Amino acid sequence: MENSQPGEPLAAARFIKEIGRGKDGARSMSRDDATLLFAAMLEGRVSDLELGAILLAMRIKGESIDEIGGFLEAAEASFAPLSAPLASPYAPIVIPSYNGARHMANLTPLLVSVLARHGAPVLMHGVLQDPNRVTSAEIFQELGLPLSRTPAHAEAQLASGAPAFIPIEVLAPQLAHLLSLRRILGVRNSTHTLVKIMQPFRQPALRLTSYTHPEYLEMLSTYFATAAPHARGDAFLMRGTEGETVANVKRAQRIDWLHQGQRSTLFDKQERADAAPDLPAERDAVTTARWIEQVLAGAREVPPAIAEQVEHCLQVARIVRERTDVERDH
Repeated sequence: MENSQPGEPLAAARFIKEIGRGKDGARSMSRDDATLLFAAMLEGRVSDLELGAILLAMRIKGESIDEIGGFLEAAEASFAPLSAPLASPYAPIVIPSYNGARHMANLTPLLVSVLARHGAPVLMHGVLQDPNRVTSAEIFQELGLPLSRTPAHAEAQLASGAPAFIPIEVLAPQLAHLLSLRRILGVRNSTHTLVKIMQPFRQPALRLTSYTHPEYLEMLSTYFATAAPHARGDAFLMRGTEGETVANVKRAQRIDWLHQGQRSTLFDKQERADAAPDLPAERDAVTTARWIEQVLAGAREVPPAIAEQVEHCLQVARIVRERTDVERDH
């Protein structure tokens, strides 16, 4: 890996030469090179022309295991990690929310709220708005739940037993900038995958992760099974509900548990729910929030697919916490 001084521009041509040869001709970077390059991208040490070329080249080529591992290492090093409550019997549960709802109501805030009611420290991170979609942040605000203004505010919310939503601009400003380039380039980039799999805590955590394209199932499964540091905790992997990591109440998805280099299937997919599910009448934030409030008040049932997802999350978050305590004591 070549040397690069902090603040010094990084000449990216040699990387572009390898990854920019198209889907069939491109070669993947080593993990060290991927870490070096993505760190420079985050720090603004790559020119705009080279940055655009890198993002589009990776979009066409797709990320290798080493590249996603190196990118994620640089991404997580770009912001200060959060501290989870020490008194909780559960490891923190991390839920990314970067898609929102386009067709169905976004029930990710319901999942977060139910988990928090069971005593689990739950952190959601994501975007505030997305054109033509209803974001979790918008529903959070309609529920009267404050968005975290600083990382310390998020830690205080978790310590109080409340669910926390921290905007990506607050949690990881450098990552937020790379995400924002979608508005200029017109397509998503590798950063959209990274924010869905990153682990923002110092302590081991349970990450809920999702994929939208079938090729990412095998890539992410292999990454978590063979390349992800076990000390960072466990992950659930499922096909996203319009990109969100909440169980689909119309057709529950398969959920795989990636832990200590192993892959276990917790729940296999269903064709369709036996009966039409009880859902909000509309998908807007106000209607969805009022419906969630009725569920939390006991006037409506938690949809079975989400209730089962909650159960799996609590079981594994407790296992991760117990494993952490044993390793710390030894």
